[in-house]
Amino acid sequence: MNRLIQVVLLWCLLMLMGCAIKPWVKPYERQNLADPIMSFERDPVSAAYINHVYDAREAARGAEGGSGGGCGCN
Repeated sequence: MNRLIQVVLLWCLLMLMGCAIKPWVKPYERQNLADPIMSFERDPVSAAYINHVYDAREAARGAEGGSGGGCGCN
């Protein structure tokens, strides 16, 4: 039983070693990740419009960065 605990603790320690706090992306490389070509949408103009409509409807919910009361008058 003692050997099993040691093995489990060793396994947990090895798994935690992979969780480095140091970022993998350098600050000067982040501009490449923020490039619009890296977005998941096929049509960024359409996605921006849909996001605007969603923000106007769901502005009371928050967490999307949009403003307005949901009436569409922003």
